[in-house]
Amino acid sequence: MTSVNSTTWHYNIKQVSEVTGLSKQVIRKWEERYQLVEPQRLDNGHRVYTEKDIQILLKVRKLSEQGYSIKQAANVVKTMQPEEQPIETSVPPVHAEMNDFVFLLLEKGAHCDEIEINRILQEAHYALGLPKFLSTVVTPLLLEVGMRWEKREWSEYQEAVITMVIRDYLVQIRRSYQYKEDAPLIMGACLPGEYHEVPLHILLLQAMLLGWKSFLIGSSPAIGAIESLVSKFQPKIVLLSAVTTIPFETHPSLLQQLEDFAAQYPSIKFYLGGAGAIEYTKDKKLKCIAIAQSIEEVFQ
Repeated sequence: MTSVNSTTWHYNIKQVSEVTGLSKQVIRKWEERYQLVEPQRLDNGHRVYTEKDIQILLKVRKLSEQGYSIKQAANVVKTMQPEEQPIETSVPPVHAEMNDFVFLLLEKGAHCDEIEINRILQEAHYALGLPKFLSTVVTPLLLEVGMRWEKREWSEYQEAVITMVIRDYLVQIRRSYQYKEDAPLIMGACLPGEYHEVPLHILLLQAMLLGWKSFLIGSSPAIGAIESLVSKFQPKIVLLSAVTTIPFETHPSLLQQLEDFAAQYPSIKFYLGGAGAIEYTKDKKLKCIAIAQSIEEVFQ
């Protein structure tokens, strides 16, 4: 494959298989049966694929997972314009396209290559700038990794390695980020029993881009630690995160305890987010804590 800085990308079939999660046999079958992609051939006869080819394969795979037959999915994708999503269907649209940095990271993540994952993250960060790096590389990468782990296409070890490297890289950025001493403080914390802290790192970095300084309590702190640190530092905003519903299932009184604590600090804005928190609170009314799904909802 060409370098990250090249304008022309070429992937061999093994790399395409690792990026898309499709076997080599399936890729070849889709080529022959549905004429989805037409890879170029090297002098030695080996196939080489472009980013566009990979996007097509990913779209067909996604549509097939959403209820289309492969033939239907192939026909839909072949009639789509670039960047277009299928509309007026009874199933959700295809997710946003991934870029070459995400492809590379998925390839290296499949092999648990920590050094290369870190190098590519650094290269993507410098090439794109922090806002675009977070929105077009880190976020879609994490979504794809999570999906592959849930479907058992990736092992727990593969998921853990790439998540760990991403987390460590985001920590480095946060610690070296320059902010004004009088900047308002935003504090983030996972709930007790929640260990997925990467979403909070992303949110806090997004807040820092808007002029805030941040403090992260970390993964699975005791509820007393959250209360103590909020009381001590008096942040303007507190972000509480739960990617799973485990914190609420393990501590049935947790939500009410957080509500009671937030009521003691009316000048502090408390937000609760994450897929687990949103799912658990969908039929509950909160008075002192707002539910937020994005940083835009926090700073609207």
